[in-house]
Amino acid sequence: MNMIKTCGAVLLVTISLAGCKKSYLDIAPKNFLSDDAVWASTANADLFLNDIYNQLPDINNETEHLDQYTDNSDVGVLWMNGYAKVATAQITPSSLPTGPWDMWTWDKNYQKIRRCNLFIQKVAASQLPGDYKTQRIAEARFIRALLYHWIWMAYGGVPVIKDVLDNVTQGDSIYRPRNTERETFAFIDNELDTISKMLPPSYGAADFGRPTSGAALTLKGWCELYEASPLRNPGQDPNLWKAASATNKQVMQLGVYDLVSDFTQLFLAGDNNSIESVFARQYGPNHGSTIIGKEGPTMNAAVAEVSWGNFQPTQELVDEFSMSNGKAIADPGSGYDPQHPYDNREDRFYKTILYDGAPWRGFTISTRDGGNNSIDLGYASDKTHTGYYARKRLDSAMDPGSYFSGICYQNYMYFRYAEVLLSFAEAENEVNGPTADVLAAVDKVRTRGNLPGIAAAYGAVNQSQMRDIIRRERRVELCFEDKRWWDVLRWKIAEKMPDGSPGVLNRPEIGMVITGTTGNLTYTRTNVRNRIFLPKMFLMPIPQFALDQNPAMQKQSGGTDGWTNGQNPGY
Repeated sequence: MNMIKTCGAVLLVTISLAGCKKSYLDIAPKNFLSDDAVWASTANADLFLNDIYNQLPDINNETEHLDQYTDNSDVGVLWMNGYAKVATAQITPSSLPTGPWDMWTWDKNYQKIRRCNLFIQKVAASQLPGDYKTQRIAEARFIRALLYHWIWMAYGGVPVIKDVLDNVTQGDSIYRPRNTERETFAFIDNELDTISKMLPPSYGAADFGRPTSGAALTLKGWCELYEASPLRNPGQDPNLWKAASATNKQVMQLGVYDLVSDFTQLFLAGDNNSIESVFARQYGPNHGSTIIGKEGPTMNAAVAEVSWGNFQPTQELVDEFSMSNGKAIADPGSGYDPQHPYDNREDRFYKTILYDGAPWRGFTISTRDGGNNSIDLGYASDKTHTGYYARKRLDSAMDPGSYFSGICYQNYMYFRYAEVLLSFAEAENEVNGPTADVLAAVDKVRTRGNLPGIAAAYGAVNQSQMRDIIRRERRVELCFEDKRWWDVLRWKIAEKMPDGSPGVLNRPEIGMVITGTTGNLTYTRTNVRNRIFLPKMFLMPIPQFALDQNPAMQKQSGGTDGWTNGQNPGY
């Protein structure tokens, strides 16, 4: 494959940019394309765009995940960000977590944004066919909005840059100030509204992985939900909730998406690009992943370590799964027995969690004292620190010992239809309470897992009760899909709860210690480690290097977002 080489200043937003110099001794290698050649044919332009797609977060090859920053999952080892920086509140402008696969890394994201801007500019000015321009420019604008949405959630307001900066021709004007949080949101929201009308509703197999109109609306609806939530909407402006409800409803009315029947198969290669997948990173024989080795249980027998066990569900997450009768375990009549905690749980529990006694690849997981995967309450090994491993998204037919060959081909879904249903239900409940439409959307997700509907399980519920149900459904349905971090931030429950009690990330992490022998086991909830979440951590700090190298941001203090010399409050 030819590599594409372009000459131009590399945009970091925050650093002095050097222009390209060319001497008569410079000779372009024969395996490089000239700048003019890149934009002379659709095939060459596609190479450039494909490289942009390839730089999206490669989550199925990642070691750290956002759930490890939360109360859903422990981290594998002490050096990981979820422990070393997040749970210990050791976040500073010079040392901050950047999300899985550099999800919100400042300079790398702006480099990717610049590539989108360059593609948009060059293709718009080219002689390429008009229909190609419309389609591909819309794709690049979608990716640009996707990149902006991650840094907007992480940092709040950021510089919104839509042109290709060049310090040689523009000088100091390349230094752009931060847009406010609301201005950044408005840019993303308006972009996605526009391109949703330019993108097709679906593609043939050759174009799987490109964004559709539904993908643009889904991302728009998610951003609107984030903006409407307590973190960004402390005054509870109902119009923000109405916008989120309407956009997610629009996706539901497209008639393109639905839920697949098999919750396990949904995440595996056999159901890649299923009717439930809205936007996904594509994997296959030429680009497989190592997920089974990195996330699977550490021991497949009491013989050798075969996986890293990086998904270690907490007891707090396990407690959120309903009983098979649809009731939460703390509800009267649920039938929950704390000395038989894994009996009669809902279907998603057995398809999501590996627990003591769970079958896996021909043997039985044993996390009890002395078992083949016995809990490690310290961090001396990769074995589970909570008493659990994840089952979800792992193909039990794959050999974990061969994970270095990258043989796992299931896609990573950034967005899927179940999330759309829950996002609609959440927003609509805040607008109008638990209407029939709200109940229908949540029930659709529940009944896929063989749970009774809400009315059958709980009877009539009010708005507050519905809110709690939706939040629990979202946590269970979307765990290990990098959603929980953003949810506990936007609901503003990380630091403290609405009643003033410690927030979910200011409480000890809980694991399950099991002692005794079969038929006479004792289950003891145990504090695994403490967690600290400070008020400032609802936003990441602007990296110090970014401030040091951007005088336009250094001048920004006060305003609606309360910055000090361009920095977020508290840092």
